[in-house]
This record gives sequence, C-alpha cells and structure tokens, in this order.
Amino acid sequence: MIGLFKARPRPSHNACAVVTGAGSGIGRSFALTLARRGGAVLCADIDLAAAEETVAFVSEAGGTGVAFECDVSKAAQVRRLASQAEKLLGQPVTLLVNNAGVGLGGKIDDMSLDDWKWCMGINLWGAIHGCHYFVPKFKQQGFGAIVNVASAASYTAAPEMSVYNVTKAGVGALSETLSAELRKHNIRVNVLCPTLVPTNIIKSGRIPGRYAKLADTALMNYALTTSDKVAKLTLDRLDKGYLYTTPQVDAKLFWWFKRASPSLYARFLGFSYRFVS
Repeated sequence: MIGLFKARPRPSHNACAVVTGAGSGIGRSFALTLARRGGAVLCADIDLAAAEETVAFVSEAGGTGVAFECDVSKAAQVRRLASQAEKLLGQPVTLLVNNAGVGLGGKIDDMSLDDWKWCMGINLWGAIHGCHYFVPKFKQQGFGAIVNVASAASYTAAPEMSVYNVTKAGVGALSETLSAELRKHNIRVNVLCPTLVPTNIIKSGRIPGRYAKLADTALMNYALTTSDKVAKLTLDRLDKGYLYTTPQVDAKLFWWFKRASPSLYARFLGFSYRFVS
C-alpha cells in the first residue's frame, strides 16, 4: 500500500510548525525538538517574554524561531496566529502542536463557573480554535499534521479533578474524531496523554493549596520522564502514523486497566479515594 502521507513521510522533520504554550515545559521541548530536526517554529504563548526565550533556545539548537503572543482561549487571537504564521515563518505551516494548557483541581462543589470557563477556554477551546483555523489550510495544501496535548487525566478520571479531566477528555475525543475524518486529506493526528511531567503547570494553574505542594513534589520527583523525552517520543510516533502517545508506564497501566474492565476500574477509583479524601 502506498504511504498515506506521501508528501511528507516524516512530518516532524524539516517542519514548519506552530507550537502553542511554547514558553515553557512540554511546549518548549516540542519547539526545541523540532528545531533539532531542521524545523522552523512559531513559538506562541500568552507570555511573550517566555516565547522569546524559547526562540533564543531554538536558534541555539540550529532552528529558526519566531515569538508570537497569543491567548488561545480567544478565537480572534488564534485566527490572527493562523493568518500570520506563513508570512512570519516564510513558508506554509505543516505542523500544529496544540499544547497550551493549565491545571485546575478541587471538589466539584468548590469549582466556580468562572473556573470552568477559564480552564475550558484554554485547555479545550484552545485546541478547538487551533484545529478550526489550521485544518482548512492543511486541506488546501494537501497535507499537514496535528499534535494535541491532552493528558492521562482524559481517561483516568481522578476525583477532585473534574474540570481538568473534562477538558482533556474533550481534547482526546477531538483528536480521535479528526484522525478518522482527516486521514483521507493526508493529515496526521497524534494525541499525547502523559501522567506526571515536570512543567510549570502547577505554578500557572489553580490548584488548591492543600494539593499544590504535594503535586509539585510529585511532578519533580516521580515523573518517570522529562518534557524533552515526551516531545521526542510524541513526534516519533506522529512520524510513524500512531494516534496515541502514552509515554509512561503508569499511563499505559491505567489505559489498559480501564479498557479491560471499566466497571472494576470505577470501583477501584472510588475505593481508593476514600483513603485520601
């Protein structure tokens, strides 16, 4: 069978990429990995200074980078990002990495509707906005690739993470749908579902004080991987045409446990929560 992605068999190599949330963490790692693979990267972030710092690292890595200020929760700003990306990078965009995200935790009755809107706006609508404005461009040029950064939270459904879990489950569903829908257009999709990765998500998120320190300690000491390794693995799997990337052992165990017996998994989760709540 002739390769489905004939125009660009390895979409992460020599890519012309847009990475959101590129100012730190996994987004910065994606930008640097793409730069090392000969790519040009538009580093978008709500914090322009952080995006500019990433661009400096991209240049050191031998790539071409451009910083761009963008709040992905705002459709108009993502539309502007999509309309200016080709001009800023000097060539059509071939890869979109919807990475921008925030953390939010707490009991359902402690979450305000403003909390829901804030987290949904960035985590879910950010990915929706990116796909909405870039997919038509990919269709027009006949190829493209999308990486959506979700989380193992999209399927583990941990208690007291309802808002975050819902946003990431939405990103997962969006990715699965687009993978099937866009395949005939020569557009690849990969969804990243990690557990703990050392990033600034705790510091930039809204995590209750009783959990923030514990979560930060877990991220820094028990992550089992790094953002650089996660970015490299995800791009490698994108190149091979895989839809899912679950980079850590625990992410894989939860994945298989839930799929093997959803009812047993739900009981296990409820039983375990009694001892930590």
